[in-house]
Amino acid sequence: MTAQNFINFHVLISHSPSCLNRDDMNMQKTAVFGGVNRVRVSSQSLKRAMRTSDYHHSTLGRPSVRTRDLGKLKARFTELLKDRFDVELVGRALEWISGKEGIAEGVADDAVAPWSVDEVAHFCELIRTDEQDVKKLEKQIEKDARPFRASMSNAVDISLSGRMATSGLMSNLPVDGALAVAHAITTHAVEPQDVDWFTAVDDLTIDAGETGAGHLDTQQFSSGVFYRYASLNLKQLQVNLGLIENIKAAETTESRQRALDIARHVFHLLATVVPSAKQQSFAAHNLADFAIVSFSDQPISLANAFEQPVKRDYKEAGFLKPSINALSDYWARIHRAYGLEEQALAFAVGDGIKLDDKLALSSLRAMEDWIANGGQA
Repeated sequence: MTAQNFINFHVLISHSPSCLNRDDMNMQKTAVFGGVNRVRVSSQSLKRAMRTSDYHHSTLGRPSVRTRDLGKLKARFTELLKDRFDVELVGRALEWISGKEGIAEGVADDAVAPWSVDEVAHFCELIRTDEQDVKKLEKQIEKDARPFRASMSNAVDISLSGRMATSGLMSNLPVDGALAVAHAITTHAVEPQDVDWFTAVDDLTIDAGETGAGHLDTQQFSSGVFYRYASLNLKQLQVNLGLIENIKAAETTESRQRALDIARHVFHLLATVVPSAKQQSFAAHNLADFAIVSFSDQPISLANAFEQPVKRDYKEAGFLKPSINALSDYWARIHRAYGLEEQALAFAVGDGIKLDDKLALSSLRAMEDWIANGGQA
């Protein structure tokens, strides 16, 4: 049997009152699904929170630098690489990669792009040792991009999220994202949302015997059970890391294991990382209550488990338990209806919860080990 290429992550997190993601009007992001209003956390917000987390830094390495300000980027990378390359060499490498000449303060790229210090160091080494020109490098990349992709092996976030560019050598090294992340939505309707009317007291005004607040404002907030979904293309990840030549190439035992080792950390991030917005005011540092992880031949979202919004369990109260039941039941129905040959397992904080006939794992570490072992016990 061919190893299944996709890992689907389905995560439920119950967030206490919070405002984790806002729009340009400073309002909570929302979405209409199943004809009712849901609170939403955008995929961009989730991915940034994951990428910049301490866990990402300690397990997956230093994340890329995302900017369009090439002048500041040159200064940052010159400082990081000062023990290996001089400022002229770093600047030349950035010019070749970006297609922009004379990088100085104020010079900007066309759009915000992710930059890997290891990739820049790789090009610095090439320029210094071989005195190559851009055309020669373009031909090398066209012939075999693996050495260049391997130079980004420590910038796992680029391999996961992808990179698009329209100029310079970077345009010869497009990265198709291996990880697709959906916008997280509440499993139930949230209407109306709450509004916090708050004040800031001016201590010196109070000391002077005056009344009234020094500042008045309002902030929208809500609570709810959120469904997070992401799908990881294991072969695309191996291509992006320079471990195999292209998506049609056969994976090796070593290349697949590297992808699985990253997958275990992706699950940890999806289950534990929360956007930082308004956390000083709400402290909604909640962890996942339930998750289903499956190895599959295709990406499959289970969002339609909540197309009909979950109703509150009045007997035991809350949305969490009926959300877990709805997700588990929908997975089983889809699995039977389409004859899916998935290897699936659940993780749950609560006791006695099953997925089909399998008891959910009670340890996050055990689920991570199961993922790293390719879905085998």
